[in-house]
Amino acid sequence: MISTQRFVALALLVLSAGLQAHAGTKTLARFDGGIGTDPLTASNGIDVLNVVRGVNPAGRAWRIDKLRASIGKNGSISARGNGLLLASGDVIGTRAGITQVLATLACGPANNATLFHSAAAAFDTSGNFHIVGTLTQDGINAAVLPPVCDNPVLLIRTVGAGGAPGTWLAAGIPDDTQD
Repeated sequence: MISTQRFVALALLVLSAGLQAHAGTKTLARFDGGIGTDPLTASNGIDVLNVVRGVNPAGRAWRIDKLRASIGKNGSISARGNGLLLASGDVIGTRAGITQVLATLACGPANNATLFHSAAAAFDTSGNFHIVGTLTQDGINAAVLPPVCDNPVLLIRTVGAGGAPGTWLAAGIPDDTQD
């Protein structure tokens, strides 16, 4: 039988280890699940362009089966998506000729978020992609991310001319569970 003092000491040791593990987490933000874009959204009964963090939507509705992403405090990103395909029009169920996508992490308030971008990744005909690398703000240098990403939004985007981020196709659902 464990004495009360030993039990309390053991409980404090376990609690302390858990707190230290949480304090040392290397993850800035995680996302589990995704929402495809709808190019229009209602505002006061009027359809308006569905702009998210200053990023325009793609011109048609998209859907996504699965999206998981993790962003490290060091700027590393790993994002995997499946089934990101058009949800409307004559090209429904296709990727509409898009061959690459990238991810954008937005941190901060909606009207003044800071955006961080991944490099482009291959986007196959089934709507699958795997983005791995380091986020940047200028397309060249690794970004210095904030210690906390308030109000995080992850957008999966088309790749424009010269590799620039284009319109958004899907958004990640924040995963607030701890490491």
